[in-house]
Amino acid sequence: MTDVPARVPVLVVGGGPSGLAAAIELGRRGIEVLVVEPRTQLDPLRPRAKTTSARTMEHLRRWGIADRLRERAPLPVSHAQDVVFCTGLFGHEITRFRNAFALFDERVDVLAEAGQQAPQPLVEEVLREAAAALPTVTLLAGWRALSVVDGPHGARAGLEASDGTRHEVLADWLLGCDGSGGISRAAIGARYEGSSGTVPNMSITFRSRALEERPLCALGVHYWVIGAKRGGLMGRLDLDGTWWAIVQGIDTNADENTGDVEPVALVRELVGADIDVEVLATDPWSARMLLADRYRGERVLLVGDAAHLNPPWGGHGFNTCVGDAVNLGWKLAAVLQGWAPESLLDSYEAERRPVAQRTIAAAGSQEAFLAPSFAAADLDADSPAGKQLRAQVAGALQVKDPEFHSLGVVLGSDYPDSPVVVPDGAPQPAHDVVTYTPSSHAGARLPHAWLPDGTSVYDLLGDGFTLLRLAPEADVAPLADAAARAGVPLRVVDLVHLPRLRSLYDADLLLVRPDQHVAWRGAAGAGADARGVLATVTGRAPVAVPTPAG
Repeated sequence: MTDVPARVPVLVVGGGPSGLAAAIELGRRGIEVLVVEPRTQLDPLRPRAKTTSARTMEHLRRWGIADRLRERAPLPVSHAQDVVFCTGLFGHEITRFRNAFALFDERVDVLAEAGQQAPQPLVEEVLREAAAALPTVTLLAGWRALSVVDGPHGARAGLEASDGTRHEVLADWLLGCDGSGGISRAAIGARYEGSSGTVPNMSITFRSRALEERPLCALGVHYWVIGAKRGGLMGRLDLDGTWWAIVQGIDTNADENTGDVEPVALVRELVGADIDVEVLATDPWSARMLLADRYRGERVLLVGDAAHLNPPWGGHGFNTCVGDAVNLGWKLAAVLQGWAPESLLDSYEAERRPVAQRTIAAAGSQEAFLAPSFAAADLDADSPAGKQLRAQVAGALQVKDPEFHSLGVVLGSDYPDSPVVVPDGAPQPAHDVVTYTPSSHAGARLPHAWLPDGTSVYDLLGDGFTLLRLAPEADVAPLADAAARAGVPLRVVDLVHLPRLRSLYDADLLLVRPDQHVAWRGAAGAGADARGVLATVTGRAPVAVPTPAG
């Protein structure tokens, strides 16, 4: 039996992507973390999420495991980068969306890492290994939380071990990463608000020799099938004959006695041919657009799916969860290490809940444009009329572009209204789902740049704050001295030899947070209140917003 301490600094309830990401973020900073996760095995036959976004890959790069995931991913980015709409896998291509989900097989200026297609169980496996390698992180697989009680000085959790024994743990802080069916949300009196999709779906994992032996209509990373009896999407899980499919419009309750939901038949209808199908797993589900009305109690904070549920369209679900964990992880470490007050944690909900709201809205808007809504008779006809109809449908399908090209959401999720950034009053790009406009305004992700030696500017940033010196006349001493006196970890990086970065960042000095978001930017000689800036970005005190010039 595993010995469990009676008290821990951080208890993470749930070891999925959000819980593991939080444990890594904290563990890398030397914080003692206990993670309890009911699953002892990760089911490779239920891939769930398949898209690891470019932003999540940037976090994996920061943790030193991005290459590890790419090496083990069964579908390399080089295989395919496009989403193909077709009448069937052996039918006609209708249109395609190139470099979907930021899948680029070569270096791109705005990204430190391209996106990666990988089944969620594999991503979790890589995260588990990274967490287990940290000496301050303990992962208890097969353990579950039976009760959580919040309090002003700690959270008390009743745990059940894999052998059935009961344990009680008092945590200084408890992170509820236990998803939609967990107990953490109720422990702080939070509730979901929102709706569910009207179209039920069925996920099917299967193998087929025919899809390896017969030429397909096109090469794609995902295939959206339009015009079959059933519409939906499908794609490879690996290059050895394992596929996934999502059949849209399957009501298992209404159709369970009709035989219409027989998975082999469903796959054949999507493919458009009588192929061999070995079904490995099935899962019925409906999209949900839900957001918790609060993220924090006293010592319990909700992370990931416990706080919000995204529909899968666009692949934002678990990536938003990782973003939550990163945001909260460095802040909680700062509090526990003593260089920031507990009030810093108030910025977690202020920053991340609006991001979840925008992401749910972006993904939810695609619920109205699923495959069945584009179906048309004779779409697969090998005739001039069929060709013309496919061209018309291709035009109508452009409404799907925000689902596959969403860097405005992925990279543009910023915190301009956060209480722990220092706005400068300068104009900011408007939020847009598709278009990402690099900007170094307070709260924005630091615009990425590749350096002359081939490394990323992100590789120069520290685990604490980083002060970028971008102009020769800029004096770093005031902020560096103030940070040293306050015990705030600060790395100074001199980039004056790269004038293009001064233009990109539109600043002489740039203060970057541990999560790669801009905390403050200033001009040399502007007389910045160094102590005031640090007080704001660490949650000690707000500063006044300057009035824009002119």
